[in-house]
Amino acid sequence: MTDEDYMREALAEAEAAARRGEVPVGAVMVNPKTGEIIARSGNAPIALDDPTAHAEILCLRDTGYKEGNYRLTGLTLYVTLEPCTMCAGAISHARIGRLVYGASDPKGGAVENGVRFFEQSSCHHRPDVTGGVLADEGSQLLKSFFKARRT
Repeated sequence: MTDEDYMREALAEAEAAARRGEVPVGAVMVNPKTGEIIARSGNAPIALDDPTAHAEILCLRDTGYKEGNYRLTGLTLYVTLEPCTMCAGAISHARIGRLVYGASDPKGGAVENGVRFFEQSSCHHRPDVTGGVLADEGSQLLKSFFKARRT
């Protein structure tokens, strides 16, 4: 499978989150050696009454549980939106090998925007980063979701 194929899986999680009334962000964790999707999730802070229940965090938690380790070295995380500072920190602490994200987030992102977490000297681990994969699809999903909420 390609980056686009895995991102489509993450977009499906984002769409499911939107149907639940959550901000449509989705994530999947992949073992690049086997191509296996280890975990998948969509945003769920409303459903879980948990401000940390971003798609990335839920995916990291599920993967850690399944792998029996909080260090997730060598794995690839696909997420439909540029991670925020909280999620970037968690990605760094988990020692993710590669981060692939879709749409950039000028307001809340922390990878290419905002604090640029992985570029800070206080960041202990920097994953390889690829941005912009199916960015238009992820961006359109978010725009449609918020437009519907405003009307």
